[in-house]
Order: sequence, then structure tokens, then C-alpha cells
Amino acid sequence: MKTKKNDIQTLDQLKDKHYGKPGTTKRDKFEAGYENFKIGAMIQEARLEKGLTQEELAFKVGTTKSYISKIENNIKEARISTLQRIIELGFDGQLHLSIKL
Repeated sequence: MKTKKNDIQTLDQLKDKHYGKPGTTKRDKFEAGYENFKIGAMIQEARLEKGLTQEELAFKVGTTKSYISKIENNIKEARISTLQRIIELGFDGQLHLSIKL
């Protein structure tokens, strides 16, 4: 099946089509869910890069393997204080946050 050049859409166009424009309830809910998914994926990637199991990371942070798994799999949202412990105690790193207006 050939794709016409004018059939190609950007990611933002697809999100507009399926979730509405930015600022709508459905779009905001989608974007918030994506950010949580992204955090879990970044934690999993960093854990694997450090060569840690979920159990080892949980021990270093003072939590459970189940909790780490839930964060990585976007089942549970992590609090900022928990993220900070994961990054600092688990990965020997630093958590940097920013606000963009």
C-alpha cells in the first residue's frame, strides 16, 4: 500500500485528531499519562544501564521490588521524593526538575 505525501501527519497532528487540542480534558489526561510512562521507562533504562535488578534497586532505595516494578510499568505514579531517592540512592545521580512556562 502506497502512502501519499499529503497523508503523512506529525505526532502533534495525530494527537490533535485522536485526543483533541492542547488544553482539552482528554488531551491533558493523555499527556499526563505519557509523562508518567516516560518516567517509568527512564527509570527502567537507567536501572538496566547500572546493571541493577528491581530487587537490588529497591533495597538501595528502601522500598520493595513490587513498587519499583509498578513505577516502571506505569501502574503507580512515583512521588517526587521517591524519584529523588531512586536517582540519588539507587543510581548515585542527581534529579533535576525544571518548570517551563
